Amino acid sequence: MDGQQRVRDDEGSAARLLALSDGVFAIAMTLLALDITLPAGLDPAGFEHALGDVVPNLWAYALSFLVIAAFWRGHHQIFRHAREVDGTVIRLGLLSLGLIALMPFPTTLLAEYGDLPQAVAVYSGAVAAMGAAQLALTVALWKRPWLGGAAMSDSVVRNDVADLVSTVLVFAVAVPLAFVSPAGAKLWWAVLIPVKSVTGKRGKRLRAAAQQFGGRPDGTHLPPRR
Repeated sequence: MDGQQRVRDDEGSAARLLALSDGVFAIAMTLLALDITLPAGLDPAGFEHALGDVVPNLWAYALSFLVIAAFWRGHHQIFRHAREVDGTVIRLGLLSLGLIALMPFPTTLLAEYGDLPQAVAVYSGAVAAMGAAQLALTVALWKRPWLGGAAMSDSVVRNDVADLVSTVLVFAVAVPLAFVSPAGAKLWWAVLIPVKSVTGKRGKRLRAAAQQFGGRPDGTHLPPRR
């Protein structure tokens, strides 16, 4: 009985889901770079032309790498205090990872067909979907104190939720905007730069306050782990 209980506990541990997540994020980041290639045997003129053609691939790679890296960082912050996971958290976590693993496809579309509205719309929709999945995962764990959510500062989580909501809204709005102006939709993404700056600085301040007071910015201490 004890052995069976240990197996169930191990399968429901947050560490296993986090280990799987790290692998998926790493593979997705690696796959982004596979489209950055040049044909072999080019003469100087052909090499210069091919080098110019690969610039959109480099730009799309850099953008998607930053996007995935931001989601990876947020993913680790979500599970920072989690000890276990239940079926809902596992399903949301797998949904989030599935969307992350799919990211090389819209990145290729953006690199090869960045002037077409469909490509910009698909990329925007993919990022918005990733943000929505991670938002649902954040709220689900926050509302499950028995999994470790009780150790999450309400102020920190609200700031993280606001950060994810801004990501979802900006990229969701970019989907219809892409059919009006693909270039305008890509410029619209830049709205997130000042927003992320504000939420990022506020998040650091709140996390520092939570650590200073033993867990919560209001000065209350976290419940002991069992």
